[in-house]
Amino acid sequence: MADAIEVEGVRKRYGDGDKAALDGLDLRVGRGTVHALLGPNGAGKTTAVRVLTTLLRPDSGRARVAGFDVATHAARVRARIGLLGQHAALDEELGGRQNLEMFGRLHHLGARRARARADELLARFDLADTGDKQVKRYSGGMRRRLDLAASLITEPEVLFLDEPTTGLDPRGRAEVWASVRSLVGRGTTVLLTTQYLEEADQLADRISLVDHGQVIADGTADELKTRTGGDRIDVVLRDARRLADAVALMPFPADEVTVDTDRRSLSAPVTDRMSALTQVVRALESADIEAEDIAVRRPTLDEVFLRLTGRSEEARSTDGTRTREAV
Repeated sequence: MADAIEVEGVRKRYGDGDKAALDGLDLRVGRGTVHALLGPNGAGKTTAVRVLTTLLRPDSGRARVAGFDVATHAARVRARIGLLGQHAALDEELGGRQNLEMFGRLHHLGARRARARADELLARFDLADTGDKQVKRYSGGMRRRLDLAASLITEPEVLFLDEPTTGLDPRGRAEVWASVRSLVGRGTTVLLTTQYLEEADQLADRISLVDHGQVIADGTADELKTRTGGDRIDVVLRDARRLADAVALMPFPADEVTVDTDRRSLSAPVTDRMSALTQVVRALESADIEAEDIAVRRPTLDEVFLRLTGRSEEARSTDGTRTREAV
């Protein structure tokens, strides 16, 4: 079966500027999966969504969604997709049920079908008890769940979520995540753009790291983490004054050990988890250095960003600077 989304060499430039928002984007998204586009502001994530949802026409390259070309069969693409943008498209004076019925009528559903669909979606997103409450009285998480429900009025094959949890508190984000998992369990394909490393790690079957309008790395979260050199060992000491002594005792090259004085910690890459853990524990005990915590872990997606781009995702979001490494 063909992929739900196929993108080959898509380019998009705004105006007469030198900067290309998309600069040869390649992407494939399998049916019935969550695929995350992960990158900082300005990386091209939202432009990619706009091209794939037919809101922008690509300058060159080819893109197909649900089997149809976004440039030559835009109407057929639109009939098969849903879109949840960064900002809610709800009427805050209306209740949740009224909003969903309105969206149903806008999609040419009859009045009876629109009411039935609204009830179905309110129940699915655990909003049935608040369906008659004005949206302006909803919490942030409830609003995003209602907005997500509205994007599903026509039961789309492919759903685009453009930074769906921006501005939400942890509880609101968790509510949206649960809703997305439920959708995928029913067979919907989801393309998710996000700046949140944890969000991609939690939800995505595959992740594409996007920088400067290109995919610079692609794979599962575990595959991407493996590219940073495997596992790491973290050691937190009781006494920060013993950090230098601990580094000297580590069974790793000193230039591979990262020290954080404020956290009283050191970290280093390892290839053999159990052997490294045993060696570190014995070395610390022999020098009478007390450890508060010792753990072997996989690298984080933040460390993947640092390894593949030369900068942390947070810093790159702040100043817009990008450096790229071939992968």
